Amino acid sequence: MVRAVGIDPGTLSFDLCGLEGERVFLDASIPTAHVASQPGALVDLLQQAEAVDLIVGPSGYGLPWVSAQELERRDVALAVLSAGRDRGRETVIGGMAEVLRTLKASGLPILFAPGVIHLPTVPAHRKVNRVDMGTADKLCAVALGVYDQARHLGIAYHETAFIYVELGGAFTALVAVDGGRVVDGMGGTSGPPGYLSLGAMDGELAYLLGGFPFPKDVLCSGGVAFVAGEPEAPPEELIERVGFDERCALAWDAFTESLVKSVAAMLTVAPSPREILLSGRLCRVPEIRRLVERALGRFAPLRRVERLAGVSVAKEAAQGAALIAEGLAGGQHAPLVEAMRLRQAAGSVLDHLYVSGAEELRRGFRG
Repeated sequence: MVRAVGIDPGTLSFDLCGLEGERVFLDASIPTAHVASQPGALVDLLQQAEAVDLIVGPSGYGLPWVSAQELERRDVALAVLSAGRDRGRETVIGGMAEVLRTLKASGLPILFAPGVIHLPTVPAHRKVNRVDMGTADKLCAVALGVYDQARHLGIAYHETAFIYVELGGAFTALVAVDGGRVVDGMGGTSGPPGYLSLGAMDGELAYLLGGFPFPKDVLCSGGVAFVAGEPEAPPEELIERVGFDERCALAWDAFTESLVKSVAAMLTVAPSPREILLSGRLCRVPEIRRLVERALGRFAPLRRVERLAGVSVAKEAAQGAALIAEGLAGGQHAPLVEAMRLRQAAGSVLDHLYVSGAEELRRGFRG
């Protein structure tokens, strides 16, 4: 029987899920800061899982089925999309690059997964001048959504249809699925605001910020917690203050209305979702989940994605990555991989840019 592991490189934690058929043999979580500073800890945990046939590893913005042994410097650069000023071990971005290099050196059977933009099921015209349509971990989470809806409704994979809403601890992302295939996506830096991230950035704001130090950390600011003036506060605290704190009310109003607009936009390309599926850190807070349910209930039935039986720690993306890994290795979840056409992923996140300077940008990353 195939043994496979999926890894979710979250903003706050790296989660791991191991599957042998339907049996979960690995369910773990490590703080991202710890992995970034000591990437060997991730390798140690993987090696303790005994022999595995395949691991779907962390790949940031996506590397369409590049193996750890084939990983080159340009692949690392495309996965993390970092400028020179962010390429230090002192940053999370630098730490992520070191994690990829450490995984390559481990000799483990690792494949790095694509992102939404790499999929042939997303029409080319929807990719024009887009980069972040959903990172690799978001795609893995959506695979869990396809698996879950098929079982929940008793339908085939090719009959699944939903809008996947990932309400993470930092970013918000949406992915549209129709006929079991991903057809569109809004990533954490191109969609509605998240708890920490501002989401899609006004072009004029990006231009103005270009004259100042503009590290990648800026993309993880401007969200609910920042609008409320409490970047370090947990979401449980800020949602409770809505009734008497004007800035908290402003923050959650902006979050909710932007989410509604984004789901409505997704319905233009996926007009008949059977459900809206929710996952992520924020939907585990009852007050926030009720807020989202009231806002989005007009579009379709809402439901939280169900965990795989036996999982108590690993997040949805790790579970989806495990399903994909098991299927790619020829296990019983191969029909899921085929229904989503994941094997046909190809290209680069920079392939669809037509703005001035795009070719120079591509040459820089190729070099």
